Amino acid sequence: MKKGLYTILTVLIIVGCGKGKKNEASVAPGKAELKSPANNEVCEQGDVISNTESKITLIWAAASNTDSYEVNVKNLKDGTTTSAKTTDTKVQLTLSRNTPFSWSVTSRASGNAATATSNIWKFYNSGPSVVNYAPFPAEIVSPEMNEKVNAANAKVTLVWTGKDVDNDISHYDLYWSESTSPALFKSNITQNQFDVDVTTAKTYYWQIITHDKSGNTSVSGVFSFVVK
Repeated sequence: MKKGLYTILTVLIIVGCGKGKKNEASVAPGKAELKSPANNEVCEQGDVISNTESKITLIWAAASNTDSYEVNVKNLKDGTTTSAKTTDTKVQLTLSRNTPFSWSVTSRASGNAATATSNIWKFYNSGPSVVNYAPFPAEIVSPEMNEKVNAANAKVTLVWTGKDVDNDISHYDLYWSESTSPALFKSNITQNQFDVDVTTAKTYYWQIITHDKSGNTSVSGVFSFVVK
């Protein structure tokens, strides 16, 4: 009788432990909080390798329920992305100097397919003898990429954001058309939005060129949307 009781207790303990591990594995990872380089600032830290490259250390706070991280750094000039995986809360990468970047960190947990991605930050990796930096490429607010929108009185308002570490953006140029390579439509826009005339069942493409007071420019990606 005692032997049978011990067997039952052993089975219950094993089952109980198994359930605990399953519940633990089902917890999704938390979102990492970025620390350095600072958002929308010039990064003057790091180890200079040459006139064109330097090693930059990216740092973030540990996320909950996380075993590893994937860091993605995008070159905002040419659109290329550099990725790195680590179990630490920092990683050192070789990046181009005098170049704007965006970066984010994705948290991962063993035994769980869910992931969590941090906010996206931007920084400008400093370069030799640079007095004034070009603006960051503009980011769209609305319409979102490939969004299907309703036109109000046959018009759609294009909205974007612009950032510059020197805070000297002067104006924007809007490239806009039904072609995938939009042409200049309106120059010297001083606000972050512009109304355009549209037709239903049409796809439109647009792009923003940002200018600063020192004559520097940056080119955004080409965005598109469909009018219902």
